[in-house]
Amino acid sequence: MKDRKSTSWRHIFLVCIFIFLGIGFFTAGGILFVVAITPVPDIGSFAARQVNQSTKIYDRTGQVLLYDYNRDAKREIVSLTAISPNAIQATIAIEDSSFYEHGGIRIASFIRAIIANTLGGSFSQGGSTITQQVVKNTLLTNKKSIIRKLHEWVLAIKLEQIYSKNQILETYFNTASYGGTLYGIEAASEIYFGIPAKDLSLAKSAYLAAMIQAPSYYSPYGTHRTELDARKNLVLDRMHALGFIDDETLSSSRVEKVSFATSGQNSILAPHFVFYILNQLEEKYGTNALVSGLKVTTTLDADLQTKTESILNSYALQNQKNFRASNNALVAIDPPTGQILAMVGSRDFFDTSIDGQYNATLALRQPGSAMKPFIYALSLLCGYTRNTVVFDVPTQFSTACATSDNFNNTPPCYAPSDYDEKFRGPMTFETALAQSINIPAIKVLYLVGIQNAVNLAKSFGLITLGDASQYGLTLVLGGGEVRLLDLTGAYAAFANEGVKNTPTGILEVDNSQGTTLERFTPQSSMVLPSNIANDISGMLSDAPARLPEYALDSPLSFPGYDVAVKTGTTNDTRDAWVVGYSPSVAIGVWAGNNDNTPMVKSVAGFIAAPMWHEAMAYALSKYQKTYFSEPSPILSSVPPMLQGNWRIPDAQGDIVPHSLLYWTNKNNPQGLSSINPSQDPQFAYWEYGISSWYNSYPNLFINPPIFVPISYQATSTILL
Repeated sequence: MKDRKSTSWRHIFLVCIFIFLGIGFFTAGGILFVVAITPVPDIGSFAARQVNQSTKIYDRTGQVLLYDYNRDAKREIVSLTAISPNAIQATIAIEDSSFYEHGGIRIASFIRAIIANTLGGSFSQGGSTITQQVVKNTLLTNKKSIIRKLHEWVLAIKLEQIYSKNQILETYFNTASYGGTLYGIEAASEIYFGIPAKDLSLAKSAYLAAMIQAPSYYSPYGTHRTELDARKNLVLDRMHALGFIDDETLSSSRVEKVSFATSGQNSILAPHFVFYILNQLEEKYGTNALVSGLKVTTTLDADLQTKTESILNSYALQNQKNFRASNNALVAIDPPTGQILAMVGSRDFFDTSIDGQYNATLALRQPGSAMKPFIYALSLLCGYTRNTVVFDVPTQFSTACATSDNFNNTPPCYAPSDYDEKFRGPMTFETALAQSINIPAIKVLYLVGIQNAVNLAKSFGLITLGDASQYGLTLVLGGGEVRLLDLTGAYAAFANEGVKNTPTGILEVDNSQGTTLERFTPQSSMVLPSNIANDISGMLSDAPARLPEYALDSPLSFPGYDVAVKTGTTNDTRDAWVVGYSPSVAIGVWAGNNDNTPMVKSVAGFIAAPMWHEAMAYALSKYQKTYFSEPSPILSSVPPMLQGNWRIPDAQGDIVPHSLLYWTNKNNPQGLSSINPSQDPQFAYWEYGISSWYNSYPNLFINPPIFVPISYQATSTILL
């Protein structure tokens, strides 16, 4: 029976192979016939073709031109002998290593494409050779279809029959797009490096070869410089594998420092945002679409963009002097739609001293305590209240260490403190969040569960976070990595009463005939019940709750307006964040150094808050004045600790403070605590910390205050 089954499967497999081969041979035969009857245009006319339609990028009004992508296209025709052999070999290595062997198409790639496209039905597999790219770049549209692909193959084969390899290669180098308005390697070499193509070094040649696949994505002025560097190294590795260069040349070229000339300063507004949009257009419609006459209306508020660029530049210069923070970034988002109103990726796009073309709004950085609102939101979702009491006392969280090691933060022990190395005793969730106190936040994360917290944060759009196992309890202190764009979009969901809108920068795209290719439609999802989102907004906008950490007139406050805000500072002060919102606008700022070197030890309230305040103040003056809904009432039916009362007498009438783990079931905090709290692995550790605090200040219980500032000497500073 087993042999019969095996024979049957082999029979089916062989039938499938014959079918695919039949399709392949049938298609190949058809192509050979079409090749014989298809005329080929004069190759000499290819290089003379001018792409005369430009893609124009506008602000949200459709009136302010941010960038004309193809204006004054630059093209210089050169012979193959006027191109550096480095550039020729680099391009062949990465684009078509068998260029001098095939007849226009690679047979193996051709057959693979036949099978893949037949199975998938999309006809998207190509295995394009340099000859095919010449045809595609000069004679055909970028639209993917069976007919277009057949034309490409036929013309490539025909071209190879009529013209020499060097003629085809010369045409390729003179028609290839190298980004923006640059066509041909001569123009690219002169604009990027200030030298003719014949003088290109190996490393510079590798960079130009790396760009060809996706010129906007791999632009040295865009948001993917790291990816460009990696692809440059891939080009060099391919050259080495093909025997074009030796080991020593490979090593020296990989580390060679290459500088790109500064992009034209007067030809582009909101440059970081423009390149962000161009990358999206290229990914969606293909490189050729960018020179096909698109009109793109974006979401950008040009006035807010200009103002925030000025604000960030001014404060960045001060921060560099006062805090050794050379760069900063800003994102502004409209909460009801997710539309990007402003994107400032650095203090100055054209400042080469800080790599100003690097877009910090899209960089992965640790958010510090800016992660805390998501953890507290989850706690409210689990049944806790904003008045729930948690103790900020020295606590050991690692079960690998003794409960008494509540000041030992040496691994495997974990006993963190705050930036000021003080402990404040009992605090409500609201005051702990408003003042950004660490130990309460870690306890809240333990109560809700790390995996649950990661899941919620990702639902808010923080999709760059990794697996929960990567973080542990440090997640609430900013142990993951996020982008400023995503973080601001996530806070905008709080502003929008729990409805998240995916950040977007495009309102409409029209082609050269006026046909609309796409139009903005909201991508909304409910990530949090509205009452809980309103509670978080209430907690983050409560200026008195920030006392004494922040004065009532601090840069975080806007008297007469409803503005919620959270700061975040990472370990060693490598990143400083302020993200805040009203119902009508969300603004996030970041300050730091692109190379991740630390700033002067301080907190975000000093480094980033002043520039955030000025940007938010301007935005509030522009947009409609709106207010948050009222937070949820605290019901008398919930346990005392959830009402804000931690002074609960025992059976003898004595007040002996205990942790939440003692009074509540962490999985059902508003229900009856029907479990033995000592079974929880953290119970003894939390209780010991509270007991030590109580024993140190027994007189406080004669008339104990709600807030008790206590100063201990701690061993380290983690994150604020």
